[in-house]
Amino acid sequence: MTPLVQAEQAVLGAVFLAPVQLDRLSPWLRPEHFSRPAHAAIYTAMLKLRSDDHPAAKPQGAGSPVPMSWVTDTVAEASKHTRGLTASYAHSLVSACPRPEHAAVYGRMVLEGAIHRSVAQHATRLHQAARADVIRGGVEETVHHAELLSDVLADLSRRWGGEPRPVAPPASLPPPPTHPQPVDEPLLDDEEFLLGCLSARPQKLEEVVRWLHPSDFADAGHQQIYRSLGALHHRGEPIDQLTVLWETQRRGALADRTLDAERVLRICNPSAFAGSAEYFGEQVVRASLVRTAAASARQVRALADDESLAPGRLIGYALHALGPLEEVRRRWRIATGTQAEPSRAADQTAAGPPAARIEAARSRSRPHLSNAAPAAASTAASRPAVLDRPHRRSPS
Repeated sequence: MTPLVQAEQAVLGAVFLAPVQLDRLSPWLRPEHFSRPAHAAIYTAMLKLRSDDHPAAKPQGAGSPVPMSWVTDTVAEASKHTRGLTASYAHSLVSACPRPEHAAVYGRMVLEGAIHRSVAQHATRLHQAARADVIRGGVEETVHHAELLSDVLADLSRRWGGEPRPVAPPASLPPPPTHPQPVDEPLLDDEEFLLGCLSARPQKLEEVVRWLHPSDFADAGHQQIYRSLGALHHRGEPIDQLTVLWETQRRGALADRTLDAERVLRICNPSAFAGSAEYFGEQVVRASLVRTAAASARQVRALADDESLAPGRLIGYALHALGPLEEVRRRWRIATGTQAEPSRAADQTAAGPPAARIEAARSRSRPHLSNAAPAAASTAASRPAVLDRPHRRSPS
C-alpha cells in the first residue's frame, strides 16, 4: 500500500471519527482528489450528508460520541455510486487514522498526490495530441491541450496556496531523458524551399525574421544557413550563394561538418526554388510548435513522476518547461495573423535594416585609431568615404 493510499484512508477515518473536520477540509479538498473511486464516493457522501444537515456533522459537545448513523448513512449513500462498500471497510478506515486532529495534514497529502497525478495526466494528453497533429498536419489539438495544461497548473497552484510562477529547476535536478523525434522528409523539403526562397529574394527576410527563429528548423544545417542569412541581412550585406557559403564557414558550420559547401550552394541556388516564403515559413513554425509541445510534455511528465518534488516546486518547474512552447505559440499567432506584431515592428520599413544598424555593424571591421593621435582621428572622421572604402586608392 502506497503512502498516498494510506493518507486517503487516514483523512476519511479522521472524518468518520470527527465529522466536524469537514469544516476545515471542504473548502479545498475535493472528491476528485482521491485516487481510488471508493474513497472519492465516501468523501462525496460525507459532503452530501453535511449539506443535508446530518446530526453528526453538527458541532458536538466535548467528549460526545459520534452517532453510529454517521458511518451507516455514509456507507449507504456512497454505495449508490460505487459497489462493494461495507460497514466493515468504513471501520477499517477508522483504524487507519493515527490522529483525527491531523486531518488537515492528511488532506494536504491527498491533494499533493492529486496534483502530481493531474499534471502527469494532462502532460500525457498534450504529448498524445502533439503526436497526432504530426500525422494530421495541424496544430489545433496541440494548442488546445497546451492551454489546458497551463490553466490546470495555474488552478492547482492557487489551490495549493501559491501563485503560478515559472521557476527554473536547479542544476542538481537531472534533466529528463530526451527522445528525438524522427523528422519527415516533407518537412525537410519545406525547410529547403524556404531557405531557397529567402536566398533568391532576401527582402522577404524582413517579413519572416520577427516570427521565424533558427530553432524552428528541425535540421541543424538548415538552422546554420538561416542564421547566416539573418546575419548578412542584419549587417546589410549582399546575399547570394557565395556570401552565404562564406558566412556559414565563418560560423564553423563547415569545419564541424554540419554542412558542406555543395549542400549550401544547392540550397541557396536562386534558380532552383520558387514559391512563397511566408507559406513555407508558416509550415516550419507549425512543425516547430508541435515538436516543442512534445518535448515540453515529456519534461513535465518526468517532473510529475518525481514524487520527491513538493507541489509548489513541481508547478513552478512545469511552468518553466512550458516556456519555450509558449514562445513558439506566440510567434505562430503572429505568423498566421491571429496576433499583432510588436509595435516596434511598425517603426521599421520593409526596405531593409535601418542605416544606423548597418553603420554599427560595419564599424566593427574598420581600423580603430588610438587615442595617442587625436589630430589624425579628427582628420579621418572628416573623411568617412575613405574609411568606408579602405582599399580604394586616391586618384593621383
